[in-house]
Amino acid sequence: MTAIFTPRLHPFALAFGIAVAGLAPVNARAEDPLLTQAVNFAGAIAWLGSGAPGMVIAAVKDGETAFAGFGETVQGSGKEPDADTILRIGSISKAFCGDVLGSLAAEGALALTDPLQDHLGPEYAVPQKNGRTLRLVDLVTQSSGLPREVPNQTGGSPDNPFGGNTPEAQVAGLRGDPFLFAPGTGASYSNWGYDLLGAALAQTTGKSYADLLTERVLSPLGMNDTRFNLAPGDEARAMQGHDFDGAPLPWVPSPVTIECAGGLYTTANDMLKWMAWRLDREDAIDAEWRGMNHAAWLYRDGLSPVVGLDDGGPMAAMALGWVVVMPQGDAPLMLNKSGGLQGEFSYVVIAPTRGVGVFASINEFSIGGFGLMVQTANTLVADLAPR
Repeated sequence: MTAIFTPRLHPFALAFGIAVAGLAPVNARAEDPLLTQAVNFAGAIAWLGSGAPGMVIAAVKDGETAFAGFGETVQGSGKEPDADTILRIGSISKAFCGDVLGSLAAEGALALTDPLQDHLGPEYAVPQKNGRTLRLVDLVTQSSGLPREVPNQTGGSPDNPFGGNTPEAQVAGLRGDPFLFAPGTGASYSNWGYDLLGAALAQTTGKSYADLLTERVLSPLGMNDTRFNLAPGDEARAMQGHDFDGAPLPWVPSPVTIECAGGLYTTANDMLKWMAWRLDREDAIDAEWRGMNHAAWLYRDGLSPVVGLDDGGPMAAMALGWVVVMPQGDAPLMLNKSGGLQGEFSYVVIAPTRGVGVFASINEFSIGGFGLMVQTANTLVADLAPR
């Protein structure tokens, strides 16, 4: 059983008087002093232990919200992150892609078990493996059997690391036998699978994936700071990522090909809106596809292999873009998703049956810092919504 870490205010926090931001103004019905204190204390511990220049943490409980920011948006800047600081969430974008897929399935535009081939253009030729067909549900539950990245990419550079991930490279990658195992028989993390899912959603609707996400999720929720590339002036309020050695990394563009897998920028305020919407058990609007997104579509039992899906806790099942972790000790059932891109690590965890969610992000590639952030977020959910 995974050990549960209980956060306490570190003596260094008392000694140095760590500055933290107050309650975030978004969607808060009333200030909850206990929620505010819990988020501030847990965030202080995680930031101190991470070694990252900066960190944000935000939580929602029964519609009320709290936020805390620590450190600096850019090392040496002296500017503390706030709830409107823009940050890159990497693969948490996959949970948003699951939202779009679920919405289309709920309205009958597609079925989750449809073959991928039926939703791609004629230039794509999707092979079978051991008689098994690659389906949309295999892509979204990380059971596609495809490699982590598009194979044989060329053309990337430090200023454009995704330059080799082109539609042409994806078409070429499907030729022959690209599979590590037959679709639906195992689970292994694949960004490429989500690249193909984004292409399929666009082909099916005749709209760009960015437009689909904006129309179905971002605009209805008022997530006005969530987008795939920085707008003019955004760098002034953005968290800059830092590499494993602490060196700052440049802001780089998100090509269309990675939008579904990992292209999003957002803010803590926007993530609070998104979590509150996911956790609203009283609002019937979109209830069908929210429930569809949270449902387990692939169970771990019987799968072989299972690789790269346990960083937020032991994966018991996969939902649409989410890892499902069963209750442990005082911790309730949780759905989580992590992300890491261009020097920023992020993590989101929700307890759908308890109305609690936590989002956190640090702006440095630190394995230890990421682990502590995940542990702290999971523990905070358990503390706020014990079984």
